[in-house]
Amino acid sequence: MRQFFRTESSTLAIRGLITGSLLLVSNIFPNIISAQSNYNYQELKREYLNRGVVAVRTTDDKVAISWRYLSSDPEDVTFDLFRDGKKLNKQPLAESTFFIDNYKDRKPAVYSVRPSKGTAGGEYALPADAPVGYINIPLDKPELGVDPFGKEYFYTANDASIGDVDGDGEYEIFLKWDPTNSHDNAHDGFTGPTLIDCYKLDGTRLWRIDLGENIRSGAHYTQFLVADFDGDGCAEMICKTADGTQDGVGKVIGDRRADFRNMKGRVIAGPEYLTVFNGKTGEAMATVDYTPERGELKDWGDSYANRSERYLAAMAYLDGKHPSAVMCRGYYTRSVLAAYDWDGKELKVRWVFDSNNPGCEGYAGQGNHNLRVADVDGDGADEIIYGQMAVDHDGTGLYTTGMYHGDAIHLISDINNEKYYVWGCHENKKDGTSLRDAATGEVIFQIKSQKDIGRCMAADIDPTNPGVELWSPNTDGVRSFSGELISPSMEFVSEVAAGIPVNMAVWWDGDLLRELLDKNVVGKYDWSTGEVKPLAVFEGCMWNNGTKANPCLQGDIIGDWREEVLMRTDDSSNLRLYVSPIPTDYRFHTFLEDPAYRESIANQNVAYNQPTQPGFYFGEDLKGKKFRGTKIKL
Repeated sequence: MRQFFRTESSTLAIRGLITGSLLLVSNIFPNIISAQSNYNYQELKREYLNRGVVAVRTTDDKVAISWRYLSSDPEDVTFDLFRDGKKLNKQPLAESTFFIDNYKDRKPAVYSVRPSKGTAGGEYALPADAPVGYINIPLDKPELGVDPFGKEYFYTANDASIGDVDGDGEYEIFLKWDPTNSHDNAHDGFTGPTLIDCYKLDGTRLWRIDLGENIRSGAHYTQFLVADFDGDGCAEMICKTADGTQDGVGKVIGDRRADFRNMKGRVIAGPEYLTVFNGKTGEAMATVDYTPERGELKDWGDSYANRSERYLAAMAYLDGKHPSAVMCRGYYTRSVLAAYDWDGKELKVRWVFDSNNPGCEGYAGQGNHNLRVADVDGDGADEIIYGQMAVDHDGTGLYTTGMYHGDAIHLISDINNEKYYVWGCHENKKDGTSLRDAATGEVIFQIKSQKDIGRCMAADIDPTNPGVELWSPNTDGVRSFSGELISPSMEFVSEVAAGIPVNMAVWWDGDLLRELLDKNVVGKYDWSTGEVKPLAVFEGCMWNNGTKANPCLQGDIIGDWREEVLMRTDDSSNLRLYVSPIPTDYRFHTFLEDPAYRESIANQNVAYNQPTQPGFYFGEDLKGKKFRGTKIKL
């Protein structure tokens, strides 16, 4: 049985990353003991997850079914699979949570999974004439809008997040709609309002929130966080609001008539709010003044609301028990982070970190176009990796490197799961790319460059090299964790056909290596030639955010341990949740039960989207690897 992290020893001790994230050790790995861990996993409030059964048609007119292997399942659990009550497997399913059914009939069918012992089963209704490879989610596309000069704009589906709004163990989709006149902060111009919808997987729209004219539209403005912040079993959404924001039940926040846009379409005045919305209804449950406040524009580095309106956000377990919302402003010069807690009644500030505070001057200008979250120092609570600086769980500065910002940043672990590392790129035409110790900021290796290095990538894509591989436009190819060049020199572009992508990654096929996701293509790296070859193409779909070329969302959303890709159709009339139809020999607990991975999904929509990250090493080296003398059973 290829079943990861089950061991033959009852005394195995693993430290380092486990203190921050390694899949809730006491529940997921009942035969593993976590040594010297201050992180009380029993106190962390976990989401309820159902069996997550999903079925999709394959190109050869079969049906691929997969389901979750949960931490609550006994180690020796097996499964039986049924179609419309008829058992499909001759022997109990023990090797993986995946099955191919030779069902050529185009009629609807109900697939149900039953475990041999332990937790409950689940089912999925395959519709008649189901599409090949994906779940179709119809959208209620917003109507055309008109700007103050009479020019029409329309809406496209953009970034998404997930949250269980009703506590049934299945995620709903939170979708941001971007108007076609949205702008980067560096550019003037009026924009239509940003809208956020919530959909069930069958396309039922639960609500729509209109953020209004006083929230400008663009990648850097609206960062929305979805999580069960108050621990009641149902998800909420938290984001920045303003006068004129209309919630999901039609109520308006502040003054509905207020319009603070200047003649260039920018919002540089007026009150700013932070609102927590009910995930099931979209109703605004609490609104407070937004911190960090705007103040004087020049304090952020310019006078036209470019740098003052750079927002980031994160969901983080700052106390090791409950999710907090961290709302951020600025990164080119001044950087401010404010942590909030929601207890179901009040939205309160936990702490505020400000690079303007005495002793924090070195943290100015160290931010990024995104961030990462994990317990990097092993103290039992999460830190915020804010570009080239880190903020501790208590809101104090942990360290700063003095390097400059970039478009991408990756938080990874070494092959022994003893430390977190940060692989980042820099746009100052000096620092290039660098790998550092995530807890101390110590630089492990650096490849400098006189060019603007905006993107970089980290993933285990080469089974002949231990651990995670690293690359960026200035690394001359793929590098090992120690910095050694291990691939032929190549040109780096965003096109899969012309080089190796540097945008997103996904566990898609049946092995333990990660595949590369760019635009609407999943590609497989060929380590013998240094080429990336298309593995799956999502025809009829479009990507988001220009050259960043990201999907609406990618992650382990449903089914087995592999990751799904949520794309929008060309006309934004539908979302498509693509599910891997490729058989796998491996059984592994859903990544969703790992806190660091779950946080990376919640934070994926922030500014320039970054792929998911587990809080532990996961890759080809798990096969046959020994952790402190104990071999993983495969």
